[in-house]
Amino acid sequence: MDTTGPGPSPSSTRYVAGLDVAYDGDELAAAVVVLDGQSLAEVDRATVLGRTTFPYVPGLFAFREVPVLLEALGKLSVTPDLLVCDGQGLAHPRRFGLACHLGVLTGLPTIGVAKNAFVGEFSEPAAGRGASSDLVLDGDVVGAVVRTREAVKPVFVSVGHRVDLPTAVAHTLHLTPSYRLPETTRAADHACRAALKR
Repeated sequence: MDTTGPGPSPSSTRYVAGLDVAYDGDELAAAVVVLDGQSLAEVDRATVLGRTTFPYVPGLFAFREVPVLLEALGKLSVTPDLLVCDGQGLAHPRRFGLACHLGVLTGLPTIGVAKNAFVGEFSEPAAGRGASSDLVLDGDVVGAVVRTREAVKPVFVSVGHRVDLPTAVAHTLHLTPSYRLPETTRAADHACRAALKR
């Protein structure tokens, strides 16, 4: 896993992709939605339907989701400059969550933006948008707890591949102009749920 260098800045990122998987029993739908890095308008999307081939094991979610997400990425007509996973990167018991897996396998800069902390300890950040605190595991900073909306529950940002933590936080704030979760995550969540219903 390469976390050297800051990675692409929000201002220099042309395409940013959100990835998510929805389930209905053993049936699943994976979605990748690519947004313009500046306007956040949708540029491309791909969905894949399938069945789970790996059991549900906390901490090993990547083994359920990576194969279908890679398949969806392969269907895109553009190559994203950044992948934003609805999950963890370094903030993981093995320091290698879904965002790390996808980053290493694709070679693309990747970050994880999760709704909840999976590991680590933190102090609640201040109430204002942009406030953050360290997410610490065994004495090491493995992520940031970031307030994307004033007085709203924070999100948990961690490095996946080829991006440092300050840059990951900057991307997260850029991608949350109106809601708690990144626009990439919201778009991918909607796309995979819609595909599963079809």
